[in-house]
Amino acid sequence: MKGTVYKSTGSWYQVKADDGKFYDCRIKGKFRIKGIKSTNPVAVGDRVEISLEEKSEQETGVITKIEERENYIIRKSVNLSKQTHIIASNIDQVFLLITLNNPPTFTTFIDRFLVTAEAYRIEAILLFNKIDTYNEDELVEIKYLAALYREIGYQCIGISAKTGKNVEQVKDLMKGKTSMISGHSGTGKSTLVNAIEPSLHLKTSKISDQHKQGQHTTTFAEMFDLSFDARIIDTPGIKGFGVVDMEKEEIGNYFPEFFERKQDCKFHNCLHLDEPKCAVKEALEEEEIPWSRYKSYLQILKGEEDQHYRIDNYPEE
Repeated sequence: MKGTVYKSTGSWYQVKADDGKFYDCRIKGKFRIKGIKSTNPVAVGDRVEISLEEKSEQETGVITKIEERENYIIRKSVNLSKQTHIIASNIDQVFLLITLNNPPTFTTFIDRFLVTAEAYRIEAILLFNKIDTYNEDELVEIKYLAALYREIGYQCIGISAKTGKNVEQVKDLMKGKTSMISGHSGTGKSTLVNAIEPSLHLKTSKISDQHKQGQHTTTFAEMFDLSFDARIIDTPGIKGFGVVDMEKEEIGNYFPEFFERKQDCKFHNCLHLDEPKCAVKEALEEEEIPWSRYKSYLQILKGEEDQHYRIDNYPEE
């Protein structure tokens, strides 16, 4: 029997079989998928084969095979630098929730997330949430950030999950697709899912006043069927985002504005560091590429961890 993984708790997996029924399943033995050393061999969104066990009172299943993934979002696991964590798989698009403060989302985090989405060919849409809470100066900063990413080619939408502003626009983008929602804890992921589908009643929490950070309410990634022909994957809040297994030569390809200028560099394998006649460095000097993006690129290139995700990455004006 085939099905799709809707929830993973680490030891048990909730699988929706093709007949529409849900089964609690476990895995037998160890799964090794193309050499990925992952903390979770089975991820939400995986297409799997299961065999049912009818000896228990409740009908449960065993996952016997994971079908090849079309794509996935992966990051380095917190405190386990050599291991990786697959957040979700087989995704049509990902929404990254961004808040200016309460909690702050900085460009280093945004860029690392976008690089991973580019690497696995997943469309990323940036949602600037809580726009009902910002003063004039903060709205100017949000508009500047949105303009920066729109110029690169990313779709950016200002929303308020609390008041419902532009939530219908997000719903329209989700129709007929499997979407993932991600971001720091406290950016309003569960509030947005509840605004999109009120019947889900997902648990939400207030921001901690002490650190202006969110408290984890979603412990495990979980997929939900929506009433308008769509599926959504709600994910736990992410603090840092470690980029996984990228060769230095390919990192620049996942910055679209770097990639489109690469052919004009003198060297075909230019790393955009100190090489002569580098089109990316020239565009940087001409302010055609934002310095925040170049700083993120350097950080990833040097293999620096995203541990200091609370540090602002904007250049001094």
